[in-house]
Amino acid sequence: MLFLAVFCGFLAENFREHQVEKARAKQYVMSLYEDLRADTTRLNLIIDRDDEKISGFKSIMGCYDTVLRNLQSTSCMGVLIKYSKTSYNFSLNDRTLRQLANAGGFRLLQKEDADSILGYESQYKNYQNFESTLFQSSQDHVRYTLNELADFKVNAPLQNFALKGIDTMSGKLQGSLLFTDNKVLLNKWFNELALYLRAINGQRNLLDQLKDKATGLLQYYKTKHHFE
Repeated sequence: MLFLAVFCGFLAENFREHQVEKARAKQYVMSLYEDLRADTTRLNLIIDRDDEKISGFKSIMGCYDTVLRNLQSTSCMGVLIKYSKTSYNFSLNDRTLRQLANAGGFRLLQKEDADSILGYESQYKNYQNFESTLFQSSQDHVRYTLNELADFKVNAPLQNFALKGIDTMSGKLQGSLLFTDNKVLLNKWFNELALYLRAINGQRNLLDQLKDKATGLLQYYKTKHHFE
């Protein structure tokens, strides 16, 4: 009888532990679901900004021809500077991933749940590597060359300096931009802009893939775990 009582107590304790771990796993998955919803909101915002930048660069060829014909006709460069001076980067909402990693929580998840989120994290790391290397370096080159080309007083308002009475977001130049008549340097800037545009398109494609992955995971968790 004593053995039976101990054995039953052991089974009851195992059952309670199993129920606690099951509840914790459910909480983790729900938290992951909320993180993914936040991610898709941010991804949509950045994708829209990239689309706007890509559209803004449609004038690059015509602008090049205009400026090469007349170095004083630089007004079209303002829009190109506007869309090359800043970038919007995506950061994964990793609060739950950090909790899972630090607390050994992945063992509580069902294999398909754990594998799906780890695949999403891996895809994000690919994007992060692209953004921190090729994308960032291409934008830096554009900025550095512009600093050699541009008249400070004309360029400064475009760089979000708080100058009274000047709209820093319109891309409108307050005079002729070029400080030098060096056409080789000017040509270099336009070449770097073209490479930066390729990088934006590359970033846009990676963000689309991340968004598709996040959206698929949301639907997967919603269906499997009956989330609203």
